[in-house]
Amino acid sequence: MSDQLAHLRVDKWLWYARFFKTRSLAAKIVAGGAVRIDGQHIKKPSATVSVGNTLTFAQEKDIRVVRVVDLGTRRGPAPEAQALYEDLSPPVPKATDKVERHPEAHRSGRPTKKLRREMEAVKRSPS
Repeated sequence: MSDQLAHLRVDKWLWYARFFKTRSLAAKIVAGGAVRIDGQHIKKPSATVSVGNTLTFAQEKDIRVVRVVDLGTRRGPAPEAQALYEDLSPPVPKATDKVERHPEAHRSGRPTKKLRREMEAVKRSPS
């Protein structure tokens, strides 16, 4: 790897790796102080990253921790972008408090006509 490609701007790398939709959005996040390189807060989008650096940043509701594996040369398709980093983020806990509902029930909670008929049949049947 040539010396010129040994480092890459952090905003550009975050955009290449498809963590942010636009480079200007990535630069805005970095300028807001929401990105750390190897534990050090950075506020300049022109800060550089190199292979082996660990980035910590907020993305929507999650905190992402990634290790830079490759710098890349373009913003390519998703599989190419995923090859640029190793995800070190803790696994997201799955929601286990799901309310079990009848498969035919609407989202509003109201029973369907078929379901109402079934409930009426249960009420009328002798126990």
